[in-house]
Amino acid sequence: MNELIKKLTEAYGPSGFEDQTRDLVQAEIAEYADEMSIDTMGSLIARKKGDGSGLKVMIAAHLDEIGVMVSHITEEGFCRFTNIGGVFPHTLLGGRVQFADGTIGIIGCDPIEERSKIHPLKKYYIDVGASSREDCPVHVGDAAGFTRPFLAQGSHLSAKSMDDRIGCVIGIEALKRLKTTPHDVYFVFSTQEEVGTRGAEAAANGLLPDVGIALDVTVAADTPNARRMAVNLGDGPAIKVKDSGMIAHAGLVRLLRQRAAEANIPYQLEVLEGGSTDARSMQIAGPGCAAGCISIPCRYVHSPSETVDANDVAQCVDLLVALLENPIDL
Repeated sequence: MNELIKKLTEAYGPSGFEDQTRDLVQAEIAEYADEMSIDTMGSLIARKKGDGSGLKVMIAAHLDEIGVMVSHITEEGFCRFTNIGGVFPHTLLGGRVQFADGTIGIIGCDPIEERSKIHPLKKYYIDVGASSREDCPVHVGDAAGFTRPFLAQGSHLSAKSMDDRIGCVIGIEALKRLKTTPHDVYFVFSTQEEVGTRGAEAAANGLLPDVGIALDVTVAADTPNARRMAVNLGDGPAIKVKDSGMIAHAGLVRLLRQRAAEANIPYQLEVLEGGSTDARSMQIAGPGCAAGCISIPCRYVHSPSETVDANDVAQCVDLLVALLENPIDL
């Protein structure tokens, strides 16, 4: 899957500007979906028809990534910016961003007087090679995503937008492998997750699924002095039990564990203290649904080098297919 992962993670797609990434996903799944549509929020919805004996299931993986937006251009041509989603200032200095038209910018900051302190976001700027406001090639309101090449080191895969292009890859691969299913399955490649799970909320309110499953990254707690958590890179898919936005449906957690055991897929249980996913929006959309999440362990989340393990990714695909090929009895 590395070529697909590289293609999607290196693509441009900050929240609200997912078109280029969506086009790549649409081309990948065109021959496998029974129906495809794009809703008003820009989410791509691919339907796999079931045999009529199952449930309506929504699978959500978000297309968007964190990024920045130009808020002001100085007389000298430097771009001040605001965040799109959870951008950490300590990851910025010396980094590079790419705008929709391919323009590359270098992130600098005001002079650092105390090296032990981190500047707030308002102290950073983007240098796009301009010498004045008039010759600046970008404008107020233009969005940029971080740029960093995909890297494979053994089974460890690093890129700037594993969150959540790796979830999209899992959705794509599962759709390709899902030959028959009792369920009416809607694979939703959602927009604007990083700014409030907005695309998934709109899609879920339109589809009103019985079951909703998000595919998203979670924190791997196996680095030095990491916050204690029972999720490690390379130990298999993480089945979400709880995060700060939702408590997963207990019956769905049990079923995911059962399907993993039946298929000899290693798994971990995730209790995440901060953050949430599209599962929260699906859980409370319309009359509500049985919602959960298959999480991909990830190091360095919301940095330009988010890192996952290829074996975890493959096993997430296996687990999702095992769930969808069989009856869902909660």
